[in-house]
Amino acid sequence: MQHWQSLTQAVDAIKTGKTSSVELTTHMLERVKRLNPTLKCYQVICEELAIQQAEAADSAQANGESLGALHGVPLALKDLCDTAGIATAAGMAVHRERVPAEDATVVRRLANAGAVLLGKLTMTEGAFATHHPDIAAPVNPWGEGYWSGVSSSGSGVSTAAGLCFGSLGSDTLGSIRFPSTVNGVTGLKPTWGRVSCAGVFPLAASMDHLGPMARSAEDCALLLSVIAGNDPQDPLSAHAAVPDYVEGLKNGVDGLRIGIDRPLIAANSDDAMRQGVEQLAQVLQSCGATLVDISMPELDTAAQDGLTQCLAEVVVSHAATYPSQQEQYGPAMAAQIQAGMNVSTTDLVSVGYRREAFAAELQAVFSDVDLFLLPSMNVAAPSIEQIQKQSGTGADRLARLRFTAPLNMSRHPSLTLPVGTTADGVPVGAQIVGAHFEEARILAAGYAFQQHSEWHTMHPPVD
Repeated sequence: MQHWQSLTQAVDAIKTGKTSSVELTTHMLERVKRLNPTLKCYQVICEELAIQQAEAADSAQANGESLGALHGVPLALKDLCDTAGIATAAGMAVHRERVPAEDATVVRRLANAGAVLLGKLTMTEGAFATHHPDIAAPVNPWGEGYWSGVSSSGSGVSTAAGLCFGSLGSDTLGSIRFPSTVNGVTGLKPTWGRVSCAGVFPLAASMDHLGPMARSAEDCALLLSVIAGNDPQDPLSAHAAVPDYVEGLKNGVDGLRIGIDRPLIAANSDDAMRQGVEQLAQVLQSCGATLVDISMPELDTAAQDGLTQCLAEVVVSHAATYPSQQEQYGPAMAAQIQAGMNVSTTDLVSVGYRREAFAAELQAVFSDVDLFLLPSMNVAAPSIEQIQKQSGTGADRLARLRFTAPLNMSRHPSLTLPVGTTADGVPVGAQIVGAHFEEARILAAGYAFQQHSEWHTMHPPVD
């Protein structure tokens, strides 16, 4: 079926004339309108704009012109990316009437590459831990009782359920990686600064990473090739050269040293997660990589520090509307901001020192290996009930952030991809982590794995 194609397949289908952008876009819009009342992953459906963009793509095609690498392919955006003339609320009641005058840099880059915008995706309030009480959480398409992830849950659900061919998400403590693993999609958290955040609502600017979520590593490589690169409008964006990520997929993993800390994984993740990471390791070894036993730096302090850093920065991100419009905030989000106000200067400075030390320790791991593997979280496919029971427990929250938040503090890139299923058939995901600005290498490793596995081709039982 058309909607289960990968992004790369959709690009090829339009390019070769097997389908038109209008046909593909109309099909996807009809599917979105039919399934979104159940899955609740779209906040705004841009039907008129999408058809206009699709018609422009087909007109260009008829004239022998290409609009770019994403010519005519329907995508969707997490609703914290500014879209000119289209409401961008960042999951917040206080911003529900906000209509930006300009596109975010990433939105402009996608449009310049020929992408069609289907709509804006549901997210948690301000991209933090919970949805505003007025906004229903997206439903995991593998089963409504399963968690759909946190702030980029709309991106994960829409991509997994065949309601777009790829999406953008953001990750501050794990919000690309959690919804990628529980919805069974491939998600890339690039190096901090690799992708411009100009025009993107911040959660914690020193930790926010914007990246692609799609069906495969190949799709993520294509999307990253469009959105990566320095942006004068974002002074925090990196000046590092942007390689050809799609061409780099051919490099594979032959001769690479891939680290794995099995004692750490065994002590801090469930059986399904351990088995998934091990399968990932074994397949990469069969592709020519050498597995190396490593000892990771201590992660728990970095995870706790990540939460503290995020709480302190969220106060800055909401200074214009909190506490002056506190009544429009959900109680959980208000409580997080209040907690951030209680972070002392002494604590924040101490976190900063430890952050730099941890980042250096983690970067030193790459003296011995080219990549390393981690679970994406401690428990594969948690239920909503499990998450709700754990939400107020510090130890449980830390356990969930152990394998993700430290990489936001250190700013390293990570690819999360499906590596198996639980006994109930729900997806399990794992991370491939690289040195700073080594996205090409982790994407090549993910591509190599997916050439020898079929987990990424599975789709949930939604018609």
